[in-house]
Amino acid sequence: MSDKCKINKDGTKKIGIKWKMFAILLVFIIVVIAVIWFFQVMMLDIFYRNAKFGELEYTADNLELLKDDNEMELFVYRCAEEYDSSITVFKVIDGVALPIIEAGQPANSIMPFFSKRDMQELYESAEKNGGHYVATVFHEFSEDGEYKDFTIEFEEYDNSKLHFSDYSSKSAVNVRVFSHDSQYIVIQTADLSPVAATVKTLNYQFLWIGIILVLLALALAGIMSRLITKPIIRMNAAAQKLALGHYDADFEGKGYREIFELSQTLNYASCELAKTDKFQKELISNVSHDLRTPLTMIKGYAEVMRDIPDENTPENLQVIIAETERLAELVSDMLDVSKLQAGTRAPNMQVFSLTRAVSDILKRYEKLKEQDGYSIVFLADAEAFVYADSVMIMQVIYNLINNAINYTGEDKSVVVKQIINLNKVCISVTDTGEGISKEDLPLIWERYYKVDKVHKRAAVGTGLGLSIAREVLDLHNAQFGVISKIGEGSTFWFELDIAQNEFYEE
Repeated sequence: MSDKCKINKDGTKKIGIKWKMFAILLVFIIVVIAVIWFFQVMMLDIFYRNAKFGELEYTADNLELLKDDNEMELFVYRCAEEYDSSITVFKVIDGVALPIIEAGQPANSIMPFFSKRDMQELYESAEKNGGHYVATVFHEFSEDGEYKDFTIEFEEYDNSKLHFSDYSSKSAVNVRVFSHDSQYIVIQTADLSPVAATVKTLNYQFLWIGIILVLLALALAGIMSRLITKPIIRMNAAAQKLALGHYDADFEGKGYREIFELSQTLNYASCELAKTDKFQKELISNVSHDLRTPLTMIKGYAEVMRDIPDENTPENLQVIIAETERLAELVSDMLDVSKLQAGTRAPNMQVFSLTRAVSDILKRYEKLKEQDGYSIVFLADAEAFVYADSVMIMQVIYNLINNAINYTGEDKSVVVKQIINLNKVCISVTDTGEGISKEDLPLIWERYYKVDKVHKRAAVGTGLGLSIAREVLDLHNAQFGVISKIGEGSTFWFELDIAQNEFYEE
């Protein structure tokens, strides 16, 4: 037996959905916190410095576009206040750089601490760099907020690198040199506030946020797993009941759409298994009956012929031969059903006259009509040709007529009709029996299904005719069905496409 057909009873436990959900949520939370921590803490200094230097670059770019000193002054004051920076604009007159505009908070300006050498170095660096120079200046504050032991340490700014220094404070410096009617030198400074305290605060916050989110994840996993696993546990119990052969198991699944659909599917499967089990028991019972009766008769007649010499007659031998043929026919029909269902019997398509095929089949019943008084009438409006497997279709017609003979009324009347409608030809077989209820109509095509629930020996055939007919008609993609009312008999019918001219020659 395949492992998938076995139920695990070795006592090993798999991880439950609750802890799986908790693990998934925990990993998700850790990843989210790690991403936020990386950008909020590790990248905080880079983002902050990039934003600050970007503000200084924006100010310098726009100042370079202004040609009027008054416009420059208005713009400088606005930017110094908006970006919390210190801006000094120098104008070179007769070779001397004179400050013409100064704006910004004194706390943000380190320019008073620049020596002439420092100013010269900034100017030369800007000239060498095409008129602009950006740098970071490191310095220290004394306890009273004043600069102490002020040391200028210029480091050209590169936004792709992390900058570290032993100094407690640092400032951004942006130098821009441009000319209109005169040469202008713009020096901007802005304090780069230390982010160490901010980082420490954020780390502390992330610690508590992480703890709270982990607890919430545990609670959420418990609630969600309870909502999901409760119907699954009920369905698992019902499935175990179904596995033991209790087909009345009810799969109740409420809540989520997928669980509801699963419960509906399992309930449908349970009903189908119940039907299959019922049909299987009926099949075993009916096949046993059909096999037992001819075998009993063969054995009985053979024993009589062995024990009583006078009974060794052609009539008794004919009974044995007839019952043997019946057994062979039953086995042959069972093999046909199995081959058709397995798909190993493919139709041999050809054009033939359906009308002549029905007429030839009816000739087989001449003896039955003479001996038992059956009336079998064939009504056809015109000759119809079809493109199909002639052997299979003739077997379908033969089986439908046998079924009608077995269940027709006391008048022993069977009517076979052929009706042509546009490009379709319909064959119907009508009996005058007791009819079939609406509940039984969908089931009569099953093997050995008996409407009256009491198996009786068929006058002709083996009881597998309708099952074979269904399989053959399905292979031909043909429409078929049955019309029946209690007390009014039944009409079995099927339709085939009429063969077009290109399939045959007139």
